[in-house]
Amino acid sequence: MTEPADAAQRRAIPPVICYPTDTLPQPDMALYTAARDGADKTGEVLVPPRDARCFHVPAGHFFRISSVEGPQVGDLNLWNAKDLSERFYSGKTRALHGTHLTTGHRMWSSFPTLRPMATVTHDTLGWYGKDAFGGSVHDVIGTRCDPYTGNLLSGTQYHHCCHSNLTRALADETGQSLAQAESQVHDVLNVFMCTGFTRDTGQYFMKASPVRPGDYIEFFAEIDLLGALSACPGGDCSSEHSSDTAACYPLLVETFAPAPAALKGWTPPPPNGYDRSHGR
Repeated sequence: MTEPADAAQRRAIPPVICYPTDTLPQPDMALYTAARDGADKTGEVLVPPRDARCFHVPAGHFFRISSVEGPQVGDLNLWNAKDLSERFYSGKTRALHGTHLTTGHRMWSSFPTLRPMATVTHDTLGWYGKDAFGGSVHDVIGTRCDPYTGNLLSGTQYHHCCHSNLTRALADETGQSLAQAESQVHDVLNVFMCTGFTRDTGQYFMKASPVRPGDYIEFFAEIDLLGALSACPGGDCSSEHSSDTAACYPLLVETFAPAPAALKGWTPPPPNGYDRSHGR
């Protein structure tokens, strides 16, 4: 197409933030920090390489995802433990907080509840920021590696991608069939993954994660949570995923309970206040 005469003026129009967050309810980080300081460890789950495991976190408790043996990224799903129809909504989380999460950001749930599920309270990779390629850590822009895209692009039948890992883990945890569990697996928080968009074509890219053993991201559970974490078959995602060639390592999930009085006055966030009349 021929470029119009006013093309430069059109491109120069400044952007407008779609969802200004000035009025968004803010987490009480000081309260969370104080509660975490006196918290006791209540359990742990070791997620094997190229596999997934589920874990439970009561409202008001903390959970930590750690690198323990080598650079490894993970795909995280969250559900309301009492109602699996309420699940993590990566698209709305991205619209509110941006493409990557760090301390103070929240993981929001799906419609119609649309409320905080978990708040990031500590991130040892928060120093990374945004690199010269536009990459950053802990993204909510990718989906999850899956066997359907693999089959579409290369005709493979690969069963240890994150989508399948999460499906098996949820089925094992809940007793559901694979088909039932698969319908509840959703877009993820890509924990420790370093990603962005190329500046020329706008394509989603990945690069070697900066995570090292001892790094972790920690969350405060705003509601009763069922989580599932997959240790991605891409390892640190420096070259590929959905294969058995990358070096892969386990991920550790630990849970912590604060002292009974540490969260005095705190209550889980209620479901969204929209009346659901939809104009009728």
